[in-house]
Amino acid sequence: MSKLFHNKNSDSNASLFESWDFTTTNYILFGIGLALIIVGYFVMAAGEVNSFQSLTIAPIMLFVGYIIVIPAGLIYREKSSDVEENLGS
Repeated sequence: MSKLFHNKNSDSNASLFESWDFTTTNYILFGIGLALIIVGYFVMAAGEVNSFQSLTIAPIMLFVGYIIVIPAGLIYREKSSDVEENLGS
């Protein structure tokens, strides 16, 4: 019984970790998002308290970095040839 449970658990862990492989594109998107966030904080700190860049540009940069680019870097997957072959048939 112990072997049966252990084998079942190891198979599910293997499939879980195979689905989380990151490619170079993922790391590039994540790096762009991180750079955008850092620049957004510098833009926010550089301007006057009530300036256009502190109240408008910097929050937009931070929003795009946190809400769009970083999640895109985590979620993005390249299409595999297996999927294309199945759709073509």
